[in-house]
Amino acid sequence: MSDKPQEPENSERIAAWTAWRWPLVVVILSMFALIAFVYVLRTPERLIESAGKGAAGVAGALENAAANFQRATITKTFTASLPDFESERGGLLELAKVTATESFKSQDELKYDFRWFELSAGTTTTEIRVPVTYRYHLRMRDTWRLDVADGVCFVYAPAIRPSQPPAVHTDKLEKSSDEGWARFNVEEQMMKLEKTITPTIRKYAADERHLAAVRENCRKTVEEFVQDWLIRENQWGDGKLRVVKVFFLGETGPGQEVGVLPAEEPKTD
Repeated sequence: MSDKPQEPENSERIAAWTAWRWPLVVVILSMFALIAFVYVLRTPERLIESAGKGAAGVAGALENAAANFQRATITKTFTASLPDFESERGGLLELAKVTATESFKSQDELKYDFRWFELSAGTTTTEIRVPVTYRYHLRMRDTWRLDVADGVCFVYAPAIRPSQPPAVHTDKLEKSSDEGWARFNVEEQMMKLEKTITPTIRKYAADERHLAAVRENCRKTVEEFVQDWLIRENQWGDGKLRVVKVFFLGETGPGQEVGVLPAEEPKTD
């Protein structure tokens, strides 16, 4: 038998496939495009959801950090951040220093009493002028207390202490003397006067006159010290703490006297 009668049927199938081939391709491509479009639409939703979780995590971390700076916990948080010092000398925070020229003067008069009259042999006067540098500090291991209210950090710091002994600038020391007409003890008197310098300036270091010269500088140093700590802890700026107010031991408010302990500190260079 011959196959020729089947040729029209095959030709029709080929023609039909040729006619529908490109429409099918278009339909398939459209389906891929639709799937891709839906995926793109859902991506921002997933991103927003993810960002929301991240923001919640950051907010939670900030909330935990802020909790450490409430009134009940800020003192503990601050003191825990201070280094542990093995010795007192290593745990001093220098607050201020001031250099003043001190003057030391001595007079020694000699009189001879006779039966009918008194004779003065003259007065020996010696004077020493020398620059002295006074330094003041606090001990980091002493008691601190911090409070917060309305964006203000109130710091109740340890006592201001004079660093002992003060530094005497002997290279700029000046001496002067005046000897009576019958006196020959200038050198002796000068040596005695020199020996009084160190114990005298140790007392000077803790007196009100010298303290008043450095008090506000000491306060400013502690303010900057605490502010730097707050910045490191991300607790400084808008919406957080904005002001630091410092009171030293013995102060209850502005204008009160500062408590200064006796001169008992280690030597400083």
